[in-house]
Amino acid sequence: MGYDFDTPVDRRGTWSVQWDGVADRFGVDGLLPFTISDMDFACAPEVLAALQARIAHGVLGYTDWRHEDFLSALRHWFTTRYDTELDTDRVVYAPSVLNQVSQLLRMWSAPGDGVVVHTPTYDGFRKAVTGLGRELRGVPVGDTAALERELARGDSRVLILCSPHNPTGRVWTESELTAFARLAAAYDVAVISDEIHADFVHPEFVPAGRRHLPWTRFGTGRWAIVTSASKSFNFPALSGSYGVIGDPDDHAEFMRRMLTAEGLASPAVLTLTATIAAYREGAPWLDALNTYVTANLRMVAARLDAAFPGLGWRPPEAGYLAWIDLRALGVDDEALQRELIEREKVAIMPGTTYGCEGHVRLNVGCPRAKAERGTDALIRALHRLAGRPGQPASAQGQFGEHDREQR
Repeated sequence: MGYDFDTPVDRRGTWSVQWDGVADRFGVDGLLPFTISDMDFACAPEVLAALQARIAHGVLGYTDWRHEDFLSALRHWFTTRYDTELDTDRVVYAPSVLNQVSQLLRMWSAPGDGVVVHTPTYDGFRKAVTGLGRELRGVPVGDTAALERELARGDSRVLILCSPHNPTGRVWTESELTAFARLAAAYDVAVISDEIHADFVHPEFVPAGRRHLPWTRFGTGRWAIVTSASKSFNFPALSGSYGVIGDPDDHAEFMRRMLTAEGLASPAVLTLTATIAAYREGAPWLDALNTYVTANLRMVAARLDAAFPGLGWRPPEAGYLAWIDLRALGVDDEALQRELIEREKVAIMPGTTYGCEGHVRLNVGCPRAKAERGTDALIRALHRLAGRPGQPASAQGQFGEHDREQR
């Protein structure tokens, strides 16, 4: 079956955080957004068909996730995508990945304790950790010595591992994951592995043989995986996630909290329906989507290389978020944001959101014409700030028209 990722879907006026909520973060309405990590593509038709059939049934009463239809879909996905057997007796369910992270932090740490993350850091982790009164302790991606120093501190209780890493798109190697597990065990630190970006690994951009490896292969002691089909198949608004908790007592405690203290006994039936359809029938759509996103990232790399040959930017190994290091250009972050917002009328996430100056995060989970508009707007702004002439060619089509209207 062929899939159309080129035709735009108008998301304005649909309560979209990315499109309608752009002023909340950037202070200006009407910007062309490349921001929050959802995609501008419609869900897989197989998922939409399943949702329509479930709605046609007409009854949307209380439901349960602890049934074979759902659990067997999870097993099928882990087997076919990651070559990994999933023990569904260890599965838990929650409204969101960050809800799971917060619940696990409450279980495995106390106020004032240290929580270690790789930097730059997804801002949702920072909000969850500091919001619960824990101390966020960052270590640079790839710095194993710094990681050990932080884990060795007596009050470091949890390592939040983003795998693949957001925002850099790093796919951890087997040796790195083995080292993380060894260090966590040595210093009695629990591991929470957020694997929501696992389905977006780009073989073209990773060293031969490297792939996503679930933490189920490495975890010992206290550990959990938190994830959802919502990122891969673009239905985050349905609100649902699942996890895997290694220790039986921790699993029982998490379930107790969700069913009693949190009052979250019944999941959204449409989320279960979407997840089952995605994992059972959605693989061809996801494969086609990954091919399309890979081409978008290749386009970004080509245009940046043509405009700034010395920048040497390479696409991320995973994800549809282009994490772009601009430090070599010596451009001021605030000045760049002013150029992008006031002159180019685009919203692109500044690296400071993730604790890293001199970077931007450009969401290219969108039709190519839009991705081209965002890339060219960034290049124009950089040319002006870097004092270099140059005018990249504009993309044509709906997004080109939208851009001209905004100007």
